[in-house]
Amino acid sequence: MSDTLQSLLQRVSTPANLLQEPAPTPEHLVSILQAAVCVPDHAGLRPWRFIVIQGEALKHLGEVYVASTLQTKPDTPAAELDSIREKARRAPMVVAVVAAIKANPKVPVREQILSAGAAAYSILLAANDLGYGSIWLTGRFAEDPYVYKELGLKEGEQIVAFVHLGTPGPGAAITRKKIQNRPKPADYTVEWTGIKQ
Repeated sequence: MSDTLQSLLQRVSTPANLLQEPAPTPEHLVSILQAAVCVPDHAGLRPWRFIVIQGEALKHLGEVYVASTLQTKPDTPAAELDSIREKARRAPMVVAVVAAIKANPKVPVREQILSAGAAAYSILLAANDLGYGSIWLTGRFAEDPYVYKELGLKEGEQIVAFVHLGTPGPGAAITRKKIQNRPKPADYTVEWTGIKQ
């Protein structure tokens, strides 16, 4: 079995609260993002970009989440706001993967979003291959206009993933059990023959 196939078969998500320091090194981050830009990209539109958030910026992101929440739910209890703050700080690094849609008559919007999704998945694969844990999360903040404004998204852009990255901490080994419980492809596959029954 090739190393590439082995890496694909062994990929597993690590819960964000089980990710700890160290985050990917600057050199590893370059490699991870290089993998992300190698995805299929019809017409070479490069319909994605990446916002890396780490260190003190994670605290600021938590405050952005809180401010967004208070805009729609001003009576949110303090304990709930604390929990919302922590959502941004569960892992030592977050990469927001942005679908940067370009107008092109030959490339529909959904194809560009899928390309950005493939970039997010490549980040997961590359991070895992380098020994880091990772998980792809979205949630309401991935669709929130206030969060978009604070992160500097432009018109027509949208977040397809918050990829959380770090080193798997104690308890993360249990996530490896997911590998033994993978679905069977045969349960989700049919062969179309073109012959009507």
